[in-house]
Amino acid sequence: MAQASARHILVETQEQCEDLKKQIAGGADFAELAQQHSKCPSGQQGGDLGTFSPGQMVKEFDEVVFSAPVGEVQGPVQTQFGFHLVEVTNRTA
Repeated sequence: MAQASARHILVETQEQCEDLKKQIAGGADFAELAQQHSKCPSGQQGGDLGTFSPGQMVKEFDEVVFSAPVGEVQGPVQTQFGFHLVEVTNRTA
């Protein structure tokens, strides 16, 4: 069964999400930004969500995590929780 590890930053607006993505592209540390800005409790662990299987996360999140290139920041991804930046850190088929 496929599994993935990912980290994310959850914010309220698409603008915030895009701004953080620009900062990361400019060299800012993903984990530090997660600690400072993420509304998710995982922010305290640098946004780390651990390892999970398809279907354990909301649909929009799952689709990105199980299709995006590993190590590349994706987003904004909108879910009922807000806007996410997502980075797949590992994935097995």
